[in-house]
Amino acid sequence: MARKESISRDGILEVAFAMVKEEGIFSVTARKLAAKANCSTQPIFRIFKNMEEMEQELFLRAVAYFEDFCLSFTKKSDLPFVNLGMAYIQFALENKNIFAMLFTSDKRHGKTLYDLINGESGVVGKEISKAKTAGCKNAGDLFMKIWMVIHGAACMSLTGDYDLNETDTKKLLEDSYKAFVD
Repeated sequence: MARKESISRDGILEVAFAMVKEEGIFSVTARKLAAKANCSTQPIFRIFKNMEEMEQELFLRAVAYFEDFCLSFTKKSDLPFVNLGMAYIQFALENKNIFAMLFTSDKRHGKTLYDLINGESGVVGKEISKAKTAGCKNAGDLFMKIWMVIHGAACMSLTGDYDLNETDTKKLLEDSYKAFVD
């Protein structure tokens, strides 16, 4: 009689995702993952052909986590790009290791930074349309300019150098939007 499988694909990914949240993607090795999942490395390599395959699925799980975070983020402004920026910065503040894995690594499993930000919901495209409706002549160029501010602020949070509160972050993004539109 075959032994019952005690660990599942989702179970391994759940443990690996918790490891990323706590320690970062570089902490996820087969041995460490097996120890955290209370199994040997054998079930991991029975379920995944290699660690690269597991990391790719883990990456997609992190992308979905980011998208859910952004979609559930409470809107704070009517100006284009401000809510996206606030959600992105807040995500970096609350999820440093996942943010680093998604947005500061060159290992994005075929996704560009734009793909990750735009997501399945097409949020960037919607914000660009919103800016055009508000009278912006070159909304794509405006996005690139304000994105530098947004991404820079979010990356500063990884090192503890970003210390603006929510009100000040909103003002920074609104002021940036207005300066770039003029």
